[in-house]
Amino acid sequence: MIKIIFEIPDADSIKEKRRVVKPILEKLRRNFHMSAAEIDLQDSLSFAQIGGVIVSNSRVFGETVLQKAFRMIENETHVRIQDMSIHSEEY
Repeated sequence: MIKIIFEIPDADSIKEKRRVVKPILEKLRRNFHMSAAEIDLQDSLSFAQIGGVIVSNSRVFGETVLQKAFRMIENETHVRIQDMSIHSEEY
């Protein structure tokens, strides 16, 4: 599981925020085959918290995919990352 909090500097409305967050979530789903959603800070205009989950039989593979997803957000979007965490569990 990955959780990312980021700032959207140019968002002056919820609509503008949605124009930034929605494509990020769609890229995570499409490119990394993961479940992703905005999980907190929905009422904030300039901040968003998203979460993503991938299920795998390999902890290393799962964490690698999550790291690549984070790098994609970091490098291909115009947001400022405030916090990021990756958490893995094995059963």
